[in-house]
Amino acid sequence: MKAEGSGHWCEAIYDAKAAELLLYGRALGLSHCEAEDVLQETFVTLLDRPLPPARPEHYCVRSFRNQALNYRRSLWRRLTRELESHRWFEKSPGETAAEQDAMRCLAELPMEQREVIVLKFWHQYTFEEIAELLDASPHTVAGRYRYGLQKIKNRLEGIVYEKAEPLPEWHVPLAAAPAGGAA
Repeated sequence: MKAEGSGHWCEAIYDAKAAELLLYGRALGLSHCEAEDVLQETFVTLLDRPLPPARPEHYCVRSFRNQALNYRRSLWRRLTRELESHRWFEKSPGETAAEQDAMRCLAELPMEQREVIVLKFWHQYTFEEIAELLDASPHTVAGRYRYGLQKIKNRLEGIVYEKAEPLPEWHVPLAAAPAGGAA
């Protein structure tokens, strides 16, 4: 029997990982509500285990991923997700335009790249840990990460170029400038 005040082994995992797992669920294409449902199902399953696995956090993230992928397979949920996809991240009132642009760019990435970026940044996993989680090689994971970041960078630079400062009044377009030899 457990000592008074001590909780189930997965309570600490929940406290440490719940918010990260919700974001990960969003990266996997779930709505916020779907991610919460998958989180609940994951921890209901974990609560059925009397003893922790050898690597509890890894097991938790892997279990969440499997639950999320199974959840996404349902046709009804797929249709709901497609209708809701325009709200990939809920906007918060204090978001800057740059944060909104970055979230939009992240949402537009292929799921494989988005998934690796979320696991690397928010979960602070190594490429080896992500590779083990996804059943892929560390080189494949690193490539997805690198290509995903490059796509985000290119899109954000494109946004910056489109919002360039207006030209000064003294600027004369080349077509309007007098020819060099006419004096």
